[in-house]
Amino acid sequence: MASLEPPAAAPAGAGAAASVSSLDARTRRGRVFAWALWDWGSAAFNAVATTFVFTVYVTGSSFGDKTANSAALSWALAIAGIVVLLIAPVTGQRSDASAHRKRWLAINTGVVVLTLALMFFVHPSPAYLWFGLALLAIGTVFFELASVNYNAMLAQISTPRTVGKVSGFGWGMGYIGGIVLLLILYFGFIEPDVGLFGVTGEDGLAVRVSMLIAAVWMALSALPVLFAVPENRPLDPEAPRVGFFASYGVLFRSIRDLWTHSRQTVYFLFASAIFRDGLTGVFTFGGVLAAGTFGFTPGQVIIFAIAANVVAGVATIASGALDDRFGPKPLILTSLVGLVISGLAVFVFHGGGQTIFWIFGLILCLFVGPAQSASRTYLARLIPPGREGQVFGLYATTGRAAVFLAPTAFGLFVTIGGAQVWGILGIVLVLLVGLALLIPVRAAGAPR
Repeated sequence: MASLEPPAAAPAGAGAAASVSSLDARTRRGRVFAWALWDWGSAAFNAVATTFVFTVYVTGSSFGDKTANSAALSWALAIAGIVVLLIAPVTGQRSDASAHRKRWLAINTGVVVLTLALMFFVHPSPAYLWFGLALLAIGTVFFELASVNYNAMLAQISTPRTVGKVSGFGWGMGYIGGIVLLLILYFGFIEPDVGLFGVTGEDGLAVRVSMLIAAVWMALSALPVLFAVPENRPLDPEAPRVGFFASYGVLFRSIRDLWTHSRQTVYFLFASAIFRDGLTGVFTFGGVLAAGTFGFTPGQVIIFAIAANVVAGVATIASGALDDRFGPKPLILTSLVGLVISGLAVFVFHGGGQTIFWIFGLILCLFVGPAQSASRTYLARLIPPGREGQVFGLYATTGRAAVFLAPTAFGLFVTIGGAQVWGILGIVLVLLVGLALLIPVRAAGAPR
């Protein structure tokens, strides 16, 4: 952490000034660490609720037909995505104007924690299917809204010289937090016949208790940022307050102004929406390919997932220095090229079996996290001061608008090729389109 914001050198004979500078540097490092702990805790929702544990549980045969359950899950998350699409920019814009960014981070995070805790009451029965899916959908909406406020804080706790390291550290903490929490839940409750505190799998108790643990994990991890990071300042203290629906008029005028005065930001939002969906597809379909094409057992998939998160987390933290040294665009471009080459290698050499997937799958993971983190810092460098919440709200919205691309391309290529492994080419295509759209976008402000 010491490297995130080194203290300024003090002139000779200025001992008191040096002490103040050292104190300020420690305060800044403390704020960065507190901010990154929210990313660490977010694994409770990202990894446990929506990826590896609760969605697998609620779409299982205990809740009815698996195919119908999976379709119901996709509809629930699609509705959640539409809600985010419609309200994220407005809520972000309002937090900029009202200087209540931290307050809304607390409220939105609190709702996510509540939905995680309520998942304990989702018993393995068809009668509870839609209750569980509703909790997932509500949690998804408020998690995305919380992420808007959280990402907007990046400008408050970093400088142009350190934004890459800070963003990479936070994103890496998210990967590592996911590893730690999954290991605790899997080996403490889910895997053993009798887990900690005598918990068993009867009546879905192992999973249901895991969701309570996840709720506590996220709540405790979210507290430090609420105490350590100060509230943002209002964009215009003299501006009159407007109602929620009137905020859409303000938003559209702001977008028009953004197009006029910061067009590169709009171009980047569009390009990043494409390649970020490809990045999501790498992890979303990685487990599917591991099991369906390369013959991994469920246990082997989890082991690979843990290894993948370790590689992604370490690479993301390490890439922060490269971001600050060379700028985020070269890092994103390099990462996307690396992803395309690695993805093609998995497809071309898939006859080599699990060894090929381990080698090139982990190489893929080397590039996913750095591309995600650098995308956040690229935008942070482009945003006009005081409009972080609004623009990161648009970032969430554009990401949701493109969320269908990777699944559609994956399915299309599977249909064309007649085998699951052809889906890799669909993900590669999405990444290539995003790469092509990013190339002409002018680089964000150079580090200084």
